[in-house]
Amino acid sequence: MAHQHDHDHHDHSHQDGHGHGHSHGHVGHSHAPDNFGFAFAAGVTLNTVFVVAELAFGYAANSLALISDAVHNFSDVISLLLAWAALWLARKQPTQQHTYGYRRASILAALVNAGLLLIAVGGIAVEAVNRIQEPAAVAGWTVVLVAALGILVNGGTALLFMRGRHGDLNIRGAYLHMAADAGVSFGVVIAALVIMATGWLWVDPVISLCIAAVVLASGWGLARDSVNLALDGVPKGIELAKVKDYLVTLEGVTELHDLHIWAMSTNETALTAHLVRPAGFNDAFLHGVCEELSHRFNIHHATLQIEASSEVCKLAPAEVV
Repeated sequence: MAHQHDHDHHDHSHQDGHGHGHSHGHVGHSHAPDNFGFAFAAGVTLNTVFVVAELAFGYAANSLALISDAVHNFSDVISLLLAWAALWLARKQPTQQHTYGYRRASILAALVNAGLLLIAVGGIAVEAVNRIQEPAAVAGWTVVLVAALGILVNGGTALLFMRGRHGDLNIRGAYLHMAADAGVSFGVVIAALVIMATGWLWVDPVISLCIAAVVLASGWGLARDSVNLALDGVPKGIELAKVKDYLVTLEGVTELHDLHIWAMSTNETALTAHLVRPAGFNDAFLHGVCEELSHRFNIHHATLQIEASSEVCKLAPAEVV
């Protein structure tokens, strides 16, 4: 069997005379996401200070709404810490017990944060329904000022995570928590101003329900994508059919089987496949395929087994996983 490990554009190959080739491609990319350490540190600090401020003003103004919002914002501090811890774990080196390292911690964090978002939606909706049944006066300018501060804190923190929200589900979870809270605070400001001007107490719960609907949509998307990754589904943005089409049309390849694509973390994708290539292989072929998988499909961790024939491969039948 020939084994070729392609890492950072260096090749290591071994030959023992058998007619199979095995290539592990890890092609010259840094898979660690951009350094969001500052974003997490700033977000946790700002939101902790904001929670303390909300509790202080809430007790001073005797506002149950502000105290409740402080408790909700504390859950955001927890979600940020969770995502930050997952980012740190994902960068730890593999061990003999965990040969992939702890990359999947980021998937678990995204899954938990999706759950927290959906729980928050339920809390907002229940509170809004209660307000519709029993309208309550909003405590004027105190609520407006504290909520405006919430827009700045949560909106500012969301902006810190904005650039990473498309490429990393874990970062997207942190972004959505902050963006949702900025939206809630904005709704509180608008509702308070309208109520002070018109006396329409129903505006507050109606705006809350609209915000809950928006958060539900984004939270549901995060939950769906994180569950998909947790179940080793093909990551969003990668089409299995296109990857198949690319591999089966490679020069000299007559058959493809045992193709699997899954997420190692929220920003790193792996692939394994058996390619039947009767003419054999060389390092240039293997390196080129791994390089192309990286560039075309953002699959950086490819492992390919080259076979002269599929007759003796127990994994060749389509129904065998």
